[in-house]
Amino acid sequence: MGKVRIVTDSTADIPDEVRERLGINIIPLKVHFGEETFLDAVTIKSEQFYEKLAQASAPPTTSQPSPIEFSDVYQRLLAEDADSPIISLHVSAALSGTFQSAKIAYSMLENDADVTIMDSRSASYGFGMRVVMAAEMAQAGESKERIIEEIDRLERNTNLYFLVDTLEYLQKGGRIGKASALIGSILNIKPILSLDQDGVVTAVDKVRGSKKAMTRIAELLKDTYGDEPVGITMAYSFRKDSAEELYELLKSRFNVRSVGWTTIGAVIGTHTGPGTSAVFMYRM
Repeated sequence: MGKVRIVTDSTADIPDEVRERLGINIIPLKVHFGEETFLDAVTIKSEQFYEKLAQASAPPTTSQPSPIEFSDVYQRLLAEDADSPIISLHVSAALSGTFQSAKIAYSMLENDADVTIMDSRSASYGFGMRVVMAAEMAQAGESKERIIEEIDRLERNTNLYFLVDTLEYLQKGGRIGKASALIGSILNIKPILSLDQDGVVTAVDKVRGSKKAMTRIAELLKDTYGDEPVGITMAYSFRKDSAEELYELLKSRFNVRSVGWTTIGAVIGTHTGPGTSAVFMYRM
């Protein structure tokens, strides 16, 4: 049996350098500005997207990859080495039809194809970090079973929270989930958002003002991790300053052993907007 191959989609928001170094196979979702269509992380990068979003007269829309696009990648990898397993890990099925497209593609393959399709029940680097870990393990020659075990372990040990400037983008994109009750909230109320165990956007709490929201996020994470060694990845959309402010607060309160940064890509940014900051914290 050969080395495990890793497949994911562009909403994992994995930095280009990392995915190239680790040989991660990325299937892009699409972003549509009117009649123009772009491939997330391929023909439109984060900075270009937010510049275009600021100038757009109408909000963009997104679409998932087709089963054929998944099938083409699986077929190529299987043609290269039919004996090497494939792990395909994707954005929450509650947020996108991407996982379903992957499942359909799998059904189109030969019956003995060793392809494991996984619903991350997360989004952005909430599952991107799992993809990166899986690719590092694959490069080290770990088995499919061991990699899947570690993907599940990291999922159990990760928490994510994010802040948005406005719920408008989540509402227009239909991804607001259990946070819908916050629509129409009074001025300057900041919802603290997360994804529940089913991968649905949910409001964990709401406070007045960004600084209090950041403090509350720190309190919520402290309840989970205490003084344990943790790793953090910070993500941001158009502006890094809010994410940096949140990171400085967390750094002062936690036993941080590892820090990473990534930008929120075009597809996730379509649904969260340009003023988003997120923290992904995991037990080391």
